[in-house]
Amino acid sequence: MRIRRAFVTIVAVSVALTAMTSGAYASSPDKGTETEQVTTTEKATVSPPSFEQAMNERAKPNPNHNCGETGPKQKQVETLLASLGGYGTVYVDGKQSVEDCAAIKKFQKRMGIKPVAGYAGPVTYGVAKRIADSSLSKCKHSTKRETVCIDLTHQTLWILNKSGKRILGPTVVRTGMKGYATTPGTHKINVREYKHWSKPYKVWLYYWQHFHDGEGLHETTTYIHDASIGSHGCANLLPSDAKKAYDLLSYNDYIKVFGKRPGT
Repeated sequence: MRIRRAFVTIVAVSVALTAMTSGAYASSPDKGTETEQVTTTEKATVSPPSFEQAMNERAKPNPNHNCGETGPKQKQVETLLASLGGYGTVYVDGKQSVEDCAAIKKFQKRMGIKPVAGYAGPVTYGVAKRIADSSLSKCKHSTKRETVCIDLTHQTLWILNKSGKRILGPTVVRTGMKGYATTPGTHKINVREYKHWSKPYKVWLYYWQHFHDGEGLHETTTYIHDASIGSHGCANLLPSDAKKAYDLLSYNDYIKVFGKRPGT
């Protein structure tokens, strides 16, 4: 009898040890055991991150830069440049970084904003918003000729080819000021001169493309972002845009002018 009782006792202890090892005592107050079991389960079921996920987790803005302080329109400019695309990596967090600075500088250089310092100020924000808000859907292309679209409301310009593809812009433009508003409607280019002398204003106009009653496309003669002035009806373009427009367009191409410049 003593031998049998000892055998039963050994069996009972063995069963208890097996149960503890298998996790049958998960409700045990031993927090260390519970933690270990959960950790083991997570390791067994969670898949390793993909390469793209790993790279995204590693991608963080670099704060080491010499671009100066965060601009008053930092987050707004970051948001707009991220939406527009084409200016590089932008972190929409309202804090200046090496990447943000490089993107803002690239945008400023493209749009003729001075200085090209990567500072997110009111001018940079205003230009970016005008570009982003351009009424692209209001200008339909021609299937026979190239079409220049001039959005007076946002002071922007773009060119569509015969397939409807944008081949320039949207970019900045400066149209007629109060008393000299650029004429809305559909016009055609009827004069083209690389260098045109303006008799009324005694100034050379480069990449001249006339479309209506003394109004034409041409390179700006002053800083295009000076909001206190405007043209006498012409569409002033940045030098690079004026040259490209001259190369892309020809006689009888369409000029579509729509909207209304604020203050005119």
